[in-house]
Amino acid sequence: MTQITDTILMIRPVAFRMNEQTAVNNYYQKVVDSLLPATVNAKAQAEFDAFVDKLRAVGVKVIVVDDTVTPDTPDSVFPNNWISFHENGDVALYPMFAENRRGERREELLDVIEDAGYSINEIMDYTSAEEDGIFLEGTGSLVLDRENQKAYCALSPRADEELMIEFCEDFEYTPVIFEAFQTVDGERKQIYHTNVMMCIGTTFAVICADCIDDKKERKMVLDNLRSDSKEIILLTEAQLNHFAGNMLQVQGADKSYLVMSNAAHGVLTKDQIAKIEKHAEILTANLDTIEACGGGSARCMMAEIFSPKK
Repeated sequence: MTQITDTILMIRPVAFRMNEQTAVNNYYQKVVDSLLPATVNAKAQAEFDAFVDKLRAVGVKVIVVDDTVTPDTPDSVFPNNWISFHENGDVALYPMFAENRRGERREELLDVIEDAGYSINEIMDYTSAEEDGIFLEGTGSLVLDRENQKAYCALSPRADEELMIEFCEDFEYTPVIFEAFQTVDGERKQIYHTNVMMCIGTTFAVICADCIDDKKERKMVLDNLRSDSKEIILLTEAQLNHFAGNMLQVQGADKSYLVMSNAAHGVLTKDQIAKIEKHAEILTANLDTIEACGGGSARCMMAEIFSPKK
């Protein structure tokens, strides 16, 4: 198993805006009152296009699919929450918390991936869990260490423990389960997605251990990372507010890159940057509008393709 890929799927937004249905437990979203919806979408599209250009310029293969105007899917720019692709050719489809995000799951995208030369074998469809109010939002909820077959998951309204364990049984991952919190108006509240507070690369992990309030759980997570010889690069909770945890390592033409937003890079210390650069070159993009309205950043925008070539 390889940890990183050189091919990703990205969805170009057509009606991007702040999604009122996700804002109930995504505390990173902000209302940008001063901008008209058309302006917000145009800014998001410009950020998206520039981001794709940057990735392609270093040799990352980006499969871009345009979103459709109907159904109304304001968060379609974040495909990693509803689909994941695996080296054995299997694909997982995930149950989504927000009703208006469920329309993002478009079966025809699988045809696009196959047309691009990749094999899809079995579809593991977990979406019926939505009927029972049970959710697991893809590689937002699951941070996968593919090489060591471990799945890290911070439980939340969008990450159900039993369903996560079912995923691990199906895909032969060892579950690493914990709770992660952020301070919202003086209260500790569960972080909505694991990939906001941690990222696992080939030889390193970037994580905000301070979010794991339970000391035993915190030690267990860090011990798991250390036992797999990952250099641990610690973040602060304040840095998470600028999406510093929402990173993804990808393979370029001749080296690997840790991809993050300008905002995330801007809050890293010189020491953190030096540690990261021992493992991967940093690639940044301006995602200010997408981050503010969407409450997600660079990692959420990239659905990694690990499917085998035909």
